[in-house]
Amino acid sequence: MKQVLAERHMAVSSHPAVTLTGVQVLAAGGNAIDATVAMAAMCWLALPSQCGVGGDAFAVVRDPDGTVWTVGGSGFGPDGGTPEFYRPHGAVPVAGALSVAAPGAIAALEALHARGATRSLAQLWAPAVAAAERGLPCTAKTRNDILDHEARLRADAGAATMLLREGRAPQIGERLPQPELAATIRTLADDPGALYRGALAERAVGALVEAGAPFSGEEWSASGTALLGDAIAGRYGGLTVHETPLPTPGWMVLQQAALLDGSLGDLPWLGADAVGLLAGAATRAFADRFEHCGSDTDAWRALLEPDAIAPARATLGAPLTAVGLRPDGDTTSTVAVDADGRAVSFIHSLAFTFGSKITVPGTGIMLNNRLGRGAYLIDGHPNEVRPRRRPMHTLNAWLVTDDAGRVVHVGNTPGGDGQIQWNMQLLSHLVDHEFAPQEAVSAPRFTVYPGSDADVIGQPAELRCEASLGEATLDGLRAAGHAVRVVGDGQAGGSALIVSADHERGFLSGGADPRQDGVALGG
Repeated sequence: MKQVLAERHMAVSSHPAVTLTGVQVLAAGGNAIDATVAMAAMCWLALPSQCGVGGDAFAVVRDPDGTVWTVGGSGFGPDGGTPEFYRPHGAVPVAGALSVAAPGAIAALEALHARGATRSLAQLWAPAVAAAERGLPCTAKTRNDILDHEARLRADAGAATMLLREGRAPQIGERLPQPELAATIRTLADDPGALYRGALAERAVGALVEAGAPFSGEEWSASGTALLGDAIAGRYGGLTVHETPLPTPGWMVLQQAALLDGSLGDLPWLGADAVGLLAGAATRAFADRFEHCGSDTDAWRALLEPDAIAPARATLGAPLTAVGLRPDGDTTSTVAVDADGRAVSFIHSLAFTFGSKITVPGTGIMLNNRLGRGAYLIDGHPNEVRPRRRPMHTLNAWLVTDDAGRVVHVGNTPGGDGQIQWNMQLLSHLVDHEFAPQEAVSAPRFTVYPGSDADVIGQPAELRCEASLGEATLDGLRAAGHAVRVVGDGQAGGSALIVSADHERGFLSGGADPRQDGVALGG
């Protein structure tokens, strides 16, 4: 596989037009934050099933002075969203107005831009506006996503106008112009807060209330303030892993790293023993999350203490037991590194594919279904749905630094509850086995199923493995008692992105997952 190298800067995403947008910003003198903000908006056009103005977003950033910080855009559930309100439905619905949380992506991008960008939002989002006006060619993924959800998309007038052509799914290569979204992006470039207050906010909240969602409007405006703060961090292989904090599950990657540190380097790469340990660490993280953690509790901190890690490590490698929930959904991400050593790992999502499948009329904004995906209807649970509460998230982003504070690796992957376990697999490939980025993102993948989404409690446990793990590994896992389900190569999910820095020889290397249409470019 081809190694992508650069001397000064690099951008990586899951779509060529998005990566090109980022690397053009970097080549013109913009920094990694500029590139990230520009790529985010292009994603809304290139990957409309995976992200959008109506979704959420998170980033972890390393500044040239070595400071590592995070930004979180995660909106609140509705003020009237009590357990009693949803109980007649049996669960928080996963589609429609009742599945929606206020969007946080624009708040996150505004905060990211304010802290470190050098170009205006209007400049950075101009390529996305142009793409929305002319339409980007429909990819195979977007067409297949539309086909999979065509009935629900047709039922919403805005979604049908955006994504269907004469009442049918577009063909591959057919352009998808979105003039309403172009106008919305222009509005938000002038004032990102317009999504949270004023006429646009009133239109969004009014449409949701008319459809039966218990929004007051106050939780919507409160969601316009992003979460800014320090990254959370842990050690792996003598390096520091920086992750996004709550409401993301970044702590689950750090817990797996603590459980596995020093255990995998001497084992055969992706042999049955190594896969069993990785699967066991992921299973433990999901079990701990389900038992103890919500989007606003600090219970995770105790789980990372040495007196909790030591006994948990002894349980790794045992056959999987069901936690009760599944990894699924659609998300996309970007990575950018500039010549000053600034690095950004960014991830944004509508939750499930096309989110709630409903739009804000006349705006081109598809709304998320993060409340339905992330909030439980379980009495007394730390993640029980309640008013003005952020739902639990699957999104997380990471970067790795050495003891001198220099960036070594930056990465992420979409994929619901696959994210935290695939990110740990990537870290092991990079750190334990010194893989190049493209080797790491292309490696065979496996997934503990179920994870901890809210809608499929009680599903049987299984270990989903790509066939390229090989018969020896698969047979070894079966012999150890794992319920192995083999999927085709490239079918485990995800779209991993990595940029690594070689400080001794002075270059960057990047990799984009072949499971989607990703591209790494640099200069």
